[in-house]
Amino acid sequence: MSDRVIVITGASSGIGAALAERLAARGDATALVARRERELREVAARCGERALPLVADVTSREAVRRVVHDAIARFGHVDVWVNNAGRGISRPVTQLTDDDVDEMMRVNVKSALYGIQEILPHFVERGSGQIINVSSMLGRAPSASFRSAYNGAKAFLNAITANLRDELRETQPGITVSLVSPGVVSTDFGNSAKHGGPDSRLLPMSQAVEEVADVIVRVIDTRATDVYTRPGMRQHALDYLARLGADPPEGQSA
Repeated sequence: MSDRVIVITGASSGIGAALAERLAARGDATALVARRERELREVAARCGERALPLVADVTSREAVRRVVHDAIARFGHVDVWVNNAGRGISRPVTQLTDDDVDEMMRVNVKSALYGIQEILPHFVERGSGQIINVSSMLGRAPSASFRSAYNGAKAFLNAITANLRDELRETQPGITVSLVSPGVVSTDFGNSAKHGGPDSRLLPMSQAVEEVADVIVRVIDTRATDVYTRPGMRQHALDYLARLGADPPEGQSA
């Protein structure tokens, strides 16, 4: 049985739930975090007695601080923290409200920032640990304009992930900072997006949630730092950037 302890936010469904079940099946201990108590406890029950359900809203720093305390109190330490909680939106830039932007930042950025800042002292004390931020291809190539503020929030998450990695590289070489970028995943993400939206499970090229969970398990095992969940996705992001940098049409300035 593994002595590895992994905290997963957004664990009541989707990627978080699938990841919890994958890790539990191989003997890892998990602290599972989400707001929806019934769904969270159902996931924990499937994961067995070494799964600790912690009902918390990770957009609250105090709630995240309690999660850190409770996970360490139960298991003695934490090895990996997975910032997986997030929410989409269906609204173009021209229709965004202050509340739209604020919510996308709270759920997709601040929740991760709180997790980073609250678990880091424990990792520094131990001299080791791994933070995994689950982002999105739309943070690399914001091609879905109706996801506007979500795209921007994930780009923000990508930036602070890279900056944190640089910040820790010299002083804390035992702490790994990883970024995982899925594309469309077959979950309730689309249905749960603010202002509704298309069902992600019906979109072309929707990836099975179990495949994404398997990628994150490999990230934990290999401590890889920047991973896409499907072959060809990195090239897609590079192609998008290349198109942005293409020479302007004749007669137009750059």
